[in-house]
Amino acid sequence: MGQDQTKQQIEKGLHLYQSNQTEKALRVWMRVLEKSADPAGRFRVLGCLITAHAEMGRYKDMLKFAVVQIDTARELEDPDFLTESYLNLARSNEKLCEFQKTISYCKTCLNMQGTTVSLQLNGQVSLSMGNAFLGLSIFQKALECFEKALRYAHNNDDKMLECRVCCSLGNFYTQIKDYEKALFFPCKAAELVNDYGKGWSLKYRAMSQYHMAVAYRKLGRLADAMDCCEESMKIALQHGDRPLQALCLLCFADIHRSRRDVQTAFPRYDSSMSIMTEIGNRLGLIQVLLGVTKCWMIQKELDKALESIEKAQELAEGLGNKLSLLKLHCLCERIYRTKEQQRELRDHVVKFHECVEEMELYCGMCGESIGEKNNQLQALPCSHFFHLKCLQTNGTRGCPNCRRLSVKPGYV
Repeated sequence: MGQDQTKQQIEKGLHLYQSNQTEKALRVWMRVLEKSADPAGRFRVLGCLITAHAEMGRYKDMLKFAVVQIDTARELEDPDFLTESYLNLARSNEKLCEFQKTISYCKTCLNMQGTTVSLQLNGQVSLSMGNAFLGLSIFQKALECFEKALRYAHNNDDKMLECRVCCSLGNFYTQIKDYEKALFFPCKAAELVNDYGKGWSLKYRAMSQYHMAVAYRKLGRLADAMDCCEESMKIALQHGDRPLQALCLLCFADIHRSRRDVQTAFPRYDSSMSIMTEIGNRLGLIQVLLGVTKCWMIQKELDKALESIEKAQELAEGLGNKLSLLKLHCLCERIYRTKEQQRELRDHVVKFHECVEEMELYCGMCGESIGEKNNQLQALPCSHFFHLKCLQTNGTRGCPNCRRLSVKPGYV
């Protein structure tokens, strides 16, 4: 298959894929991969296969094609191709919750850049790295990466990247419980979709609606949460987007749990868990198990709650997700307080505070914890964040956290 024929077949596959004929598109692209003698064409078709498998939640296949793409990039001896292939390898590992590997591959991308095309990928690299740091609950570095990604998006007038970064920032602020910002950023993403997204994939609309649904639920606006989640789920079903279907099912279950309708929540959690297991989203599985634990606690089935916690803890330790571990210790504390088991209670109180210290989840001005309840937060240019009211009351001549770090070298 020559260069022109390769190009025609790739375009044919793209047309089929955009018409929701995914399996036909995959067959066309696989034929190109088998028969094409054009390395640049093979590289491009591998990119199509990586994107398609990512959206279907076939993350192990995505990783497999990313590895092949790196070999093709080396064959082409082009730094732009090599940077792009390492970014795809980073994204594949991010989807599989291999966050340390993601960070490592992102750093490789940043170290090998030099041309204009490579520099345009910097924003996407920063976004992937930020998502990985967030997966490890390293909040300052996550925020730093997201802010870099946003700067690249603005400098390159890249509205799609800006939309994706806004969704990640929504997720970031949801985790540290500034629900006003958690809603603001996906609403901004939805505005970008409305203003610029006529030619975009519907996944951008679905993504923004999902993150809005999560924020609305946290704010107790359950009807709004349900509307946004239904919109997102509708698009996810139309496009066969399994990862988003799993997240929407989790959000539906959380909404029902917030209404204390445990009997409706349980089957939604089960359906979400099934897809999360199938695609390998271990971070999603932890969120499902946290929801299931809370349902058992509502029903006062404390031993069943502890069983769910044990499964979630094993996953969280494997991923290095410290925030999930903190939440699990908090739930254990409540359970053992109810069961009046003092030794276990003390053990989890100690571990809870260790997690808070390790993640620096406290305000460097007032010393009170961050992420325990909904609070307005403000980040300084160094990406350390504080209670907004503390900054307004005390002002700052520099970051107190950074000053402490310079006094205590090696303290993280």
